[in-house]
Amino acid sequence: MKNKETIIISLGGSLVAPGEIDLGFLKNFKHSLQKYFGNKIFFILVGGGKICRNYQKALAEFGAKNVDKDWLGIRVSRLNAEVVKQVFAEYSYPKIITDPTKKVESRRAKSRTAPPVGGTGAWDVAVAGGWKPGWSTDYCSVMLAKNSGVKTIINLTNIDYVYDKDPKQFPDAKAIKEINWKDFKKIVGDKWTPGLSMPFDPRASKIAESLKIKVAIINGKNLERLEDLLSNKPFIGTIIS
Repeated sequence: MKNKETIIISLGGSLVAPGEIDLGFLKNFKHSLQKYFGNKIFFILVGGGKICRNYQKALAEFGAKNVDKDWLGIRVSRLNAEVVKQVFAEYSYPKIITDPTKKVESRRAKSRTAPPVGGTGAWDVAVAGGWKPGWSTDYCSVMLAKNSGVKTIINLTNIDYVYDKDPKQFPDAKAIKEINWKDFKKIVGDKWTPGLSMPFDPRASKIAESLKIKVAIINGKNLERLEDLLSNKPFIGTIIS
């Protein structure tokens, strides 16, 4: 994987499975990333999304503790990750990564089929799911960035921008194209609970700020915006730095 840029993508679970599995999105997502396999490798951390939050809400009705809701979220995240890994089967690291602090082998297992790109034996995509209670996939993406020396994370979600307040509740909410971590934390607060729906996890934001990591918030329903960013072109979305 020498001379290849490493890209970390935190992929919202609601893009993968807004209700049923979104096969159209997954096919388009694969097509978008394939264009960059020659000079980039991708770590994709997959979230639990709306389905996960629905399950967690049901558990809460029956008195479940946060740790129990967390474990449920981890399982849903890993289930979504299995689907994403299969999408990239011929290009992918063979296992779901469940610990972002551990290094993965840079070569394909000998038993796997020959790589379709370049003939190098290296994988192009590694897919990760939830790790342990208290850690969102956003948090895992920051830890992975820390351990791999990556300074930019792409957060694919279902909103166009970060807003100064919830646009679902406030029609006058203003879109923000660029914001620093200090001001972003004023919007999202500093507490994280299982199933919290925010542009980026508040606790992950603290670490990202300390590590000087930049996060790009992009609406994954418009994958041309992702391609614009990967091609170093102006893109529609928010930069947090």
